[in-house]
Amino acid sequence: MRLALSRMSAVFILAALVLWSIFLASDAPGRALSFSLLAGCAFGIVLQRGRFCFLCNLRDFVEDRDPTGILSIIIALAGGIVLYQIVLGAWVPIPQPDRLPPGAHIGPVGVVLASASLVFGLGMAISGSCLSAHFYRLGEGAFGSIAALIGAGIGFLMVFLTWNNLYTLTVYSDPAIWLPGIFGYVFTTVISLAVLASIAIFVLKRSKNDDRDRSSAKNISNAEAIFVKRWPPIITGLLVAAISAFAYLRVARLGVTAELGSLVRTAASSSSLIPETLIGLDTVRGCICAVKTALLSPNGVFVIGLVLSSFASALIAGQFRPSWPSLKGLAERFIGEVPMGWGA
Repeated sequence: MRLALSRMSAVFILAALVLWSIFLASDAPGRALSFSLLAGCAFGIVLQRGRFCFLCNLRDFVEDRDPTGILSIIIALAGGIVLYQIVLGAWVPIPQPDRLPPGAHIGPVGVVLASASLVFGLGMAISGSCLSAHFYRLGEGAFGSIAALIGAGIGFLMVFLTWNNLYTLTVYSDPAIWLPGIFGYVFTTVISLAVLASIAIFVLKRSKNDDRDRSSAKNISNAEAIFVKRWPPIITGLLVAAISAFAYLRVARLGVTAELGSLVRTAASSSSLIPETLIGLDTVRGCICAVKTALLSPNGVFVIGLVLSSFASALIAGQFRPSWPSLKGLAERFIGEVPMGWGA
C-alpha cells in the first residue's frame, strides 16, 4: 500500500513537470527552458536508474572489481564522441584550430586547468561523490548532500576571489586546444574510440565475473528491470550521451555546476563580496557562471528537473530512503565539495 502511494506520487510529480514544460513552451524564449527542463528530467531518471557517478563507479571497480559503472561511463564517452562529431560536423564542416564550434566547452589548456582538475578530483574523493550524483541522491532522500552543495557554493566563492590573479597568471595566454581542428574529425574520432576501447578491455579483464547477478537477472520481470533494478551500462551510457548531445544541439551545453556558480556569483556581486570585474571570466569557454538576470535559466530548470525526476524515479523503485549522515559524514561532504567548487 505504501509503495503504491509512493508510485502514485511519482506519477503526479512527473505529470506536473510535463505540464510545466508545456506552460514554459508558450513563447519563443520559453521553448529553450521547456526543453532544458525535460532534458533535466530525463537526465535525473537516467542517473538514478543507472547509478551514474564517476567516483562511485570508479570505487566499485577498484574495490570490488565491479565493471558496471565504469563501462557505463566509457559507453557514455564513446557515444558522446560520435554524436558530438555529427553535430559539430554540421556546424563546422571544415574544422580549423582557430575556429571553435559555437557554444562548445573548449577552454584554455594550461597549468591552471591541470591544477583545477587535480583539486576537483581530490575534493570529489573526500566528498564521496561527484556533484551531479549529490543532486540525484538528494532526490533519493540523502539530505547530507545539502552540506555538499553548500560546500560547493563556498568553493565557487573562493574561485571568484582568486580568478583575476589566476587569469593574469596564465589563463589569458593559454591556448584553447580542439583536437578536430588539428587532426580532423575522422582521425580524432577513431583515436578517441580506440583509447576508450582499450580502457574497456582493461576493465573487463580485471573485473570479477558474478554468476549470481546473471542468474537473478533472468528471474525478474520487464517492469522490475525498468523501474526497480539498475539499468545495464550500455543503456545508461547511451542515454547520457544522447541527452548531452541533444541538449547541445537544441539549447546549449547544460550542466549542474554553472547554475550553482551563477547563484553564488549573483549573491556575492550584490553583496560586494567579490571584485566588481572578473577579467575574462565571461569570455572563457566552459561552465560560465554569469550573473543571473532572470528568475529561470536553462541550467536552473535543468537542475530542478534532475532533482525532482530522480525523486520520482526513487519513489517508483522504492528507493526513497530519507537519511542524514553523521557529523563526520557531513564534514566530509562539506569539506570535499569546497575544492570541488573551486576546481569546477
